Amino acid sequence: MADDMKRHGQPKHDPPQGMEPYDLGGHGDLGALSDEQQKQLNQFKMKTRIENERYLKQHPEVECLVAGFLGEVLTKRPENIREFAADHFTNPDLTDMIEEHLKARQSKIKQFSVLQKLKSTD
Repeated sequence: MADDMKRHGQPKHDPPQGMEPYDLGGHGDLGALSDEQQKQLNQFKMKTRIENERYLKQHPEVECLVAGFLGEVLTKRPENIREFAADHFTNPDLTDMIEEHLKARQSKIKQFSVLQKLKSTD
């Protein structure tokens, strides 16, 4: 990607925040997409990101599921990650583990809220 930018310069269009540029064609080369297609692609990416973030806010258990799994992986560093993942996600206690993560998460949110209120009254 860096080589493309050196060869062809900066992107002609600003990609959405946090996304890779896609229009690094050479001089006189519009790239694979027309201006209108690039605009529509940017809008689609932003809309998708917003929808994904909305979904994750409505389903905090997804964050707990992923965070719990990653925490276990980094703590235990299994040799066979696929087998470890299969065991982790078929664990009969997984629902209880997620519930515990959700309770801890809610507790942290409440503590943060109280701290913010105390800070604003100072």
